[in-house]
Amino acid sequence: MRRSAVVVALPLTCALLASGCSGKSGGGDDDLQIVANPVAATAPASPQPTVPPAGTVLGSSGVKAMATDASSGTLVVAVDGAVLLYRLDDLSAAPARVPVSGAVEQLSASGGQALATIPSQGKVTRIALPSGQTSDLTVAGQPADAVAEGGQTLVAVRDRKAVEVFDEGGKPVKTIEGGLYSADEVLQANNGHTVVLDRLRTAVFSVDVAGGSVGEGLRAGDGATNAVADSFGRVLVTDTRAGALLAFSTDPLLLRQMYPVPGGAYAIAYDSGRNLAWVTLTGRNEVVGFDVKGGEPVEKYRFATVRQPDSVTVDEKTSRVVVGSATGEGIQVIQP
Repeated sequence: MRRSAVVVALPLTCALLASGCSGKSGGGDDDLQIVANPVAATAPASPQPTVPPAGTVLGSSGVKAMATDASSGTLVVAVDGAVLLYRLDDLSAAPARVPVSGAVEQLSASGGQALATIPSQGKVTRIALPSGQTSDLTVAGQPADAVAEGGQTLVAVRDRKAVEVFDEGGKPVKTIEGGLYSADEVLQANNGHTVVLDRLRTAVFSVDVAGGSVGEGLRAGDGATNAVADSFGRVLVTDTRAGALLAFSTDPLLLRQMYPVPGGAYAIAYDSGRNLAWVTLTGRNEVVGFDVKGGEPVEKYRFATVRQPDSVTVDEKTSRVVVGSATGEGIQVIQP
């Protein structure tokens, strides 16, 4: 049976607006907060697999995060104590191992560089690709996510509820805060607009980097966990608690689509060449590919995965999907 999306273009009313409609941040009059003590959603525990995973599985310890860099042809995988660099043109070859100072939470990669956030050490480690040379950004607080944009690096600092801006030389030049409970992911849409995901508040907020301010925010379901920018100026968000894929335009910030995705929707990656959003279902050990170029997502692919598929990325040159098991059952490579 085909599932139906709820397609919406909601105005910024107080029912969904996360700023400007309430009094003190975090108080009882906050229209966005639906419980007294909010708790961020996490990946549902996976059952034991009942079918073999699709594609090829490479041996690996538990995967913390992963990303791909098309310009250098590198798959970047964070495991305990290290970041592994695989050649996308020969994934069976042994990866280069780059030691890091602590547990990596998030990875991003573009333009021959990977950014690894290490909250416990207050660092973002910059890794040159494919050489593996490193340098660190020192962050006041717990960096949860980072993205490079136009010579700057934007860092979501969870405990400070802020986005920190670093210049090309690695110097902090601006702190952007206001209205956030937790800064967990920072995303740059292809139209130049910046959005931050607040998992604790389960909301997305627009960020004016040049002006140094956090703008309007919208509820992102019942338990938003991960997000990715697509080719249409939107941000796609997984609502893990409600089991849904949400699409937000960024100019203006509006919720455009809510599509049901039961089974523990968690990690998400985007293939810009085919306009496919890949979503892992940790409650089912599956990954699903949705065509998102139309008015609602259309399921195109569904594959069995390794257990606890908490990470996913895409090799856009070949459209291969790479899934990481958080429980040490390998790195899975699928050719749709």
